[in-house]
Amino acid sequence: MKKKLAEFSVRKVLLALADAFIVVFSALASNYIISFFDEPLSSKSMLVPIITGTICCFVFLFALGAYSKMWRYAKKHDYLCCIGGTTLGILAACGFHYLSTGDYLKLNFVICHCIMAICGICLFRMLFRTAFIGIQPKAKKDENCPRTMIVGGGRACRMILDEINNSLERPYEADNPALNYKPVCIIDDDKAKIGTSINGVKIVGNTSEIIKFAKEMDIELILLAIPSSIGDERQRIVDLCTEAKSKLNVKVRILPFIGNLIFDDGMTLLKQIHDIKTEALLGRPPIEFDTTEIRNFINGKVCMVTGGGGSIGSELVRQISKYTPKTVIIVDIYENNAYDIQQELRMEYGSELNLIVQIASVRDYNRMNQIYFKYKPQVVFHAAAHKHVPLMESSPMEAIKNNIIGTFNTASLAQFHNVEKFVMISTDKAVNPTNVMGASKRCCEMIVQYLSQDKNSRTEFVTTRFGNVLGSNGSVIPLFKRQIEQGKPVTVTDREIIRYFMTIPEAVSLVMQAAAIAKGGEIFILDMGKPVKIVTLAENLIRLYGKIPYAEVPIEFIGLRPGEKIEEELLTKEEGLRKTKNELIFIGKQIEIDEDTFPERLRTLRDAAEENDNAIAVKALHDMVPTFTTPEEFNSKVTKKNNEKIHLA
Repeated sequence: MKKKLAEFSVRKVLLALADAFIVVFSALASNYIISFFDEPLSSKSMLVPIITGTICCFVFLFALGAYSKMWRYAKKHDYLCCIGGTTLGILAACGFHYLSTGDYLKLNFVICHCIMAICGICLFRMLFRTAFIGIQPKAKKDENCPRTMIVGGGRACRMILDEINNSLERPYEADNPALNYKPVCIIDDDKAKIGTSINGVKIVGNTSEIIKFAKEMDIELILLAIPSSIGDERQRIVDLCTEAKSKLNVKVRILPFIGNLIFDDGMTLLKQIHDIKTEALLGRPPIEFDTTEIRNFINGKVCMVTGGGGSIGSELVRQISKYTPKTVIIVDIYENNAYDIQQELRMEYGSELNLIVQIASVRDYNRMNQIYFKYKPQVVFHAAAHKHVPLMESSPMEAIKNNIIGTFNTASLAQFHNVEKFVMISTDKAVNPTNVMGASKRCCEMIVQYLSQDKNSRTEFVTTRFGNVLGSNGSVIPLFKRQIEQGKPVTVTDREIIRYFMTIPEAVSLVMQAAAIAKGGEIFILDMGKPVKIVTLAENLIRLYGKIPYAEVPIEFIGLRPGEKIEEELLTKEEGLRKTKNELIFIGKQIEIDEDTFPERLRTLRDAAEENDNAIAVKALHDMVPTFTTPEEFNSKVTKKNNEKIHLA
């Protein structure tokens, strides 16, 4: 109590004195008002209610926090403490009057006194707030803020407008997000809302009229306030906004998906708005996974990641590090990538994370055995692989050595050293492969399945399979970005080529979830939604840069690359699908591996690669993977099937 009284500043003293004056004045005024239709209280009778009323009102107002609030920023609900404190104070004063005199105060006086005191105390605070705001320097909205169109007239829009109005009253703050926006109009597809206003900003039309109103109202920035919108509807609105961006040179910013919004820790909606990122090209919300099982699985474990400096490997290391592992071991042959992720984690965790980096090749059995023996990993994530399709077509023996033999070394050593779980990262290109890279990854899946069939093994082997990863090394997005930024035509192999896409965090979350729930022998497949046409991806990315596809940035179709499919698949007919408790993760049934012939065929494949002869290596790979076919044969079947669908339609 003493501490609270010590903090009672001059401003609060003045506010308390004003309240005392209002309570006294309202008592005198109430007595005068009732004199017109009833006998007024005598001066002696007024003394007790005035003194006790003033004291009691101060005590209850203080207790309910009426003097601890910053009234310049007050909301409507903040005035409830004034109403409650004044009412309780006057009722307490009535009680003191009865105890001291034995008489009840007149009810009409009490009611009139209470109403007048409440109105006076609340009105004074409103006037105080208005006067304070009036003397503060205002942000020059017309000069400093871009004219903004808000798409979406729901709760998020209302919250944003409230934040803008409130924070514009504090232009002296260094980090004031409101200075980035001047709301001019709102767009919403609800016909009932059109013509109405939110916080003084009018809803002028629906999303089909975005370009029209952006032009008419000289809009400089479009803000997408549709956090709950998903799928095709969200993609349609994003496409319209990016079209407006390209035609009218307006900026586009977006509020994250509802699941990504932060409503605590002082993070306002305005601070969560960002420019449209390439993830928006997915046309669906990012997939989230339950982290409880992952945390329980990783906590206190020694985890090793091969290829730990690559796109997937480095993200694996980042996510593993969040779950308090005992040790994280990064194994990579490319020292620059390994160094980068090492420095990043040292800056993030310092001495809290026991991090070990080993430069080594998964091809080197003895070196990998040395690492296993020294650090004794309990969980191994195998991400090391050659993944570039055309390059592996010209050097098939390298795909066999690095992908297949590297996987066999890493996996068999995991079994020998009694590693708890071994997680192999595969690709949709392993399904009915038409290229060396895909065939090599299918062979890796077969190796993992072969080892999982050993009933005496203490290691649980699991495979994860997913499609293309947005922004990874060697993917189309970084290539398209470079081409657009350098003013070059964007090159797409074929107008009809389609791919499944996911973000790097999604891919890694799948791997982590698989590791947590795997029992051994499974192949986990992620439902990645609808596949995306590469040409559509290119067109939308060009629009994100504020340019017009084909007009300002040409798109050239250069023909399929060696070994490339028109479309990818996620599973073979034989594998089928089985649901897991996560509705977006499925388990494909692994095809049984012949334990008698598989080791001999694997040795033959290794020897063929060691000869460094392309023809011999490819033939051995075809013998090893029965579903390995030519791209010409596969693509002709797909084209024929698509033509039949068009004909039937």
